[in-house]
Amino acid sequence: MASSIARAPSQPKPFQRGPPVEDEEVLRRRNEELERELGKSLEREEKMKLELQKTFERLRVAEEAEERLCSQLGELEAEGVDQARAYRSRILSLMDQLSAAQKLLQTASISSPTSQLPEKLFV
Repeated sequence: MASSIARAPSQPKPFQRGPPVEDEEVLRRRNEELERELGKSLEREEKMKLELQKTFERLRVAEEAEERLCSQLGELEAEGVDQARAYRSRILSLMDQLSAAQKLLQTASISSPTSQLPEKLFV
């Protein structure tokens, strides 16, 4: 069922040329304020970009330094291993010499208790 409600014909609104003058002034001030805020925001953004570039550069330098330090550390470790091997070899050699000298002393004291000790014990 369709209801038939009678409506009054709407009257056309009178044509307005725009907001009143005082509204225009408020809008102009607000627009200027927004433009200033935008300028400040763009300036902050530019500063942050520069700071980010500086930070990336510091990071790159730090990574290069880390690589150099790791390389130097590896070289020092290898040198340390070589020195430890050389010292161990020298200690073993000295232990052999000492053992030979002790054996020589024991043989000399057993065979001839009154004989003199050899003049040169270490080679």
